[in-house]
Amino acid sequence: MAFLVETSAQADEDAASILEWLVSRFAGDAGLRWFLGLEDAIASLANMPLRCPLAPENTEFPFEVRHLLYGRTPHVYRILFTIEGSTVYVLHIRHGRRARRSEM
Repeated sequence: MAFLVETSAQADEDAASILEWLVSRFAGDAGLRWFLGLEDAIASLANMPLRCPLAPENTEFPFEVRHLLYGRTPHVYRILFTIEGSTVYVLHIRHGRRARRSEM
């Protein structure tokens, strides 16, 4: 079953901030490839999103929150999402070293 993947305004803002950071660090083509890979990782949630584990902060919400890890240490990002019916809603994109999020 293929899922529809939708990103929240917060997730879009997170992605824009990550891209801005990459550009400010003069990451060049490597940074752009990394960012395109992040977009591919988000798109991959259309297939088997349940392959991803529950996020550590899952217990803090009245709905199920899962996460997909993208990148390599120390540049791992967590793509936080929920599944409702046949739609995956990407809620937030956070650096793996940041504290857990208690609001989404």
